[in-house]
Amino acid sequence: MIEKDNIVVETFPLGSFACNCSLVYNKQTKECIAIDPGNDYSSFMELVRSRELKLKKLIHTHAHFDHIGRSKEIKDATGADIYLHQSDEQLYNSLKQQAMFFGEDVGETGVVDHFLNDEEELYLDNQSSKNMLKTFHTPGHTPGSCCFYTEELGAPLLFSGDTLFKGSIGRTDFPGGNYDEIMKSIKQRLLFLPEETNIITGHGPSTSIYNEKKENPFLN
Repeated sequence: MIEKDNIVVETFPLGSFACNCSLVYNKQTKECIAIDPGNDYSSFMELVRSRELKLKKLIHTHAHFDHIGRSKEIKDATGADIYLHQSDEQLYNSLKQQAMFFGEDVGETGVVDHFLNDEEELYLDNQSSKNMLKTFHTPGHTPGSCCFYTEELGAPLLFSGDTLFKGSIGRTDFPGGNYDEIMKSIKQRLLFLPEETNIITGHGPSTSIYNEKKENPFLN
């Protein structure tokens, strides 16, 4: 858990692929955004309800079913808006087919309320200068993959989705994946961030820009 000035970040592995879902919320107002709510509706909603959170935004790093498979149901239950880069709209519309390929099932596809833009700033509350996430469009794992970055929580923090992992990078052998693009995204967008930047990845353990520059075999 990360906490600074009443803003809390909690991350939980959810669903059959243990997607890292992050809740970013204000302890006082209870306003919350979720980054990659995943495909386990019941577990996700229990996290939200147990903290009495007011979910405002569902922000997605990309449109693979393990990250976005239950977002329509969550939206219907909470009124939160769905955020996604438009380059992943085709993937989003194929959620059921994606899940079937892995022998799973997901709910119906909902409407995307807001298409993300590169460098777009997302706010937790009141469009203030604080509590801001900056969007980086980082194609490669999928055409619309995005990462989200903030310096408002003490040490710099990056939500990397499935673009960059501890000691690895996102797969590029799924439809829409591109190895050259993901390497360009990582090297030109992410590795220029401060080395002390902590990284919450889409799956598995957290890491840092420093560690990945030093130890990631794909980047050396």
